[in-house]
Amino acid sequence: MKSLSSKVAWVVGAGSGIGEACAMTLAEAGATVVLTGRRRPLLEETAERITKSGGKAVVEDGDLGLPGKAEAIAKAISGLGRLDVMVNAAGVNVAGRRWSDLSAESIGQIVGGNLSAALLVSRSALGLMRPRKDGLLIHIGSWAAHFLGTLAGPVYTATKCGVVAMSHTINMEDGRNGIRSCVLSPGEVATPLLDQRPSPIGTEERAAMLQPADVADLVLYLAGLPPRVCVNEIIVSPTANRMY
Repeated sequence: MKSLSSKVAWVVGAGSGIGEACAMTLAEAGATVVLTGRRRPLLEETAERITKSGGKAVVEDGDLGLPGKAEAIAKAISGLGRLDVMVNAAGVNVAGRRWSDLSAESIGQIVGGNLSAALLVSRSALGLMRPRKDGLLIHIGSWAAHFLGTLAGPVYTATKCGVVAMSHTINMEDGRNGIRSCVLSPGEVATPLLDQRPSPIGTEERAAMLQPADVADLVLYLAGLPPRVCVNEIIVSPTANRMY
């Protein structure tokens, strides 16, 4: 395992699923991990597991879709002296995701949680990374952004397409500043987000999917690469891929 000792990682969506797994994995590798999400009790549980294992974690909760919140958390992180890795693993969807079921409120919820928050946290992370001429941003995208279908719903799909575009434009502008951005787009992952599917997902089906730890291992690999290496995009799926 690549040592991340002395490095600082900011994980958004760290209370459950992919974000929680990423936080645990990065902390195990030696990073001080800043945990962000909307549900503080879940973040505190993640932090407790990290510290009990000998790692270092800081809880900075909040809704990053709110104006000024990402900047406030970034200011707190600046007190740690650096930001090396930012992982945006937050994800939002709703059960009523077809056009005929969507409301103005549900559209705003999905766009805010998946795209607006990603833009705001990326902007804040870049502000911490540019002075050091170094840093890695990893955005959890989706298979749905590359292979269009109806399962994820039109708004979720559109927001994840936006995340893909966002990540590539970061490389276009800030590669010259020593900053790298990767959008990691998984197929089906066994996370609590599956509970928002219109049809229930069984235990056997979940076991055949990617697991959060699988995605976290890829995040750790990216975090351990030399600064000269930029992996622009990763698309990964379960071997038993139902999305073709």
